[in-house]
Amino acid sequence: MIGVRLESDVDFDGWRSAARGLAAARVEPHVIVWGTPSLEAGLFGGFEDAPGPPFGASVHTPRAFIEEARLAACHRDPDRFDLLYRVLLRLQREDGLWSRTVDPDIHRLLALAKSVRRDRHKMTAFVRFREIATEAGAAYVAWFEPVHRIVELTSPFFVDRFAGMRWSILTPERSAHWTGADLVFGPGATRGDAPSEDALEAIWRTYYVSIFNPARLKTAAMQREMPKKYWANLPEAALIAGLVRDSAAQESRMIDRTTKAHPRAAAIRRQHEDAPKAAAHGLEAVREESARCTRCPLHQHATQTVFGEGLQTARLVFVGEQPGDSEDLAGKPFVGPAGRLFDRALAEAGIARADAYVTNAVKHFKYLPRGKKRIHQKPNAGEIDACRWWVDRELAQVKPRLAVALGATALRSLTGKSMPVIASRGQVLPGLGAERVIVTVHPSFLLRLPDEETKQREWAAFVGDLRRARALMEA
Repeated sequence: MIGVRLESDVDFDGWRSAARGLAAARVEPHVIVWGTPSLEAGLFGGFEDAPGPPFGASVHTPRAFIEEARLAACHRDPDRFDLLYRVLLRLQREDGLWSRTVDPDIHRLLALAKSVRRDRHKMTAFVRFREIATEAGAAYVAWFEPVHRIVELTSPFFVDRFAGMRWSILTPERSAHWTGADLVFGPGATRGDAPSEDALEAIWRTYYVSIFNPARLKTAAMQREMPKKYWANLPEAALIAGLVRDSAAQESRMIDRTTKAHPRAAAIRRQHEDAPKAAAHGLEAVREESARCTRCPLHQHATQTVFGEGLQTARLVFVGEQPGDSEDLAGKPFVGPAGRLFDRALAEAGIARADAYVTNAVKHFKYLPRGKKRIHQKPNAGEIDACRWWVDRELAQVKPRLAVALGATALRSLTGKSMPVIASRGQVLPGLGAERVIVTVHPSFLLRLPDEETKQREWAAFVGDLRRARALMEA
């Protein structure tokens, strides 16, 4: 057996240095023990040292593997370093392994990284500093209980955000301290080591109450984004239950104050009561206008305009070709067989469809009647260009960071150029309505593949494209 001692439970750089030599020497995973401080010393005695890499040997990995592995190393899974090495060694032996997200090892690694990424987001969102007095002046202390070992990985965020003040973040296992010049780490602490309140909290609670808008309250969404386990550390948490309980009455009072004070009180009250009939604005106005579109002949035979849907402030937009038979009848994009496949790929790539905006390059269904069936026809360049009017207006309202072109029709709509999808796949191109466009196949392409082996290969490649889009959007 070969033993590799790591300096800490999150010593990714130490693991990486040793793993490169072991993988270059083609040492099998089952003969390696990765020793961390949480491993009992008695279980780590008598092992051989790791060999150095053979002369001239090299190890190659996708850049995305390093990024995901660095996150996964912070997970509490005791077998994480074994998993990372096993994947590293397999990457040397199996072409295309990283894109096969259905592979158990790849799937597990990405799941660990996703869990750590979520935990880091919660730390950046729910750390609350409280002021204390010291001999050197004011300092700020926060208490947080992470799920994984993320303190070292996440603390630089707070250095960037709060570089001008001295602060400490205390957690049960590890603590971070910023002196104003240096970031240092120390042992864990207890909740009692952090102050429970400071003079600013009364001001913060007053501010929180003043910005709370009962008309925009979505309790389920709030609890998803701010789970109750973090409430103990949040000054505003004590106010939430009361604000939610009184939200309906407060909303009525807001309406009354507004309408009574305004010289056109009766008209305003009627507008509120008839809210569903009120004039639409922004994206909704574009949607309503598109329902009357006659910019090309396709409207003459389609059931209805199929406009885009999704988060109106989405950073990521997906543009497909045109509605199919199911979409034409339902009036919604991507709800047919290709849409269901698309939803499954999004989930595997770690993208919530509710957080994206999904639309098509052409808004009306183009087809040929064959008895009772309607056979899909590809839109031509003139139809794509005519419908770009609506796509441009959608993107102008959503303002995404990245648009994904699903197929050649979408690629022409987003760039104004006809280009082969396979040659452009994975490239990031300048767009017309979106600053950046990344290219992949349309999910209907996967439905037409002839054999199971090809389907699995192309499925993994498609999910890989979506995962890259997510990374580009988050960068």
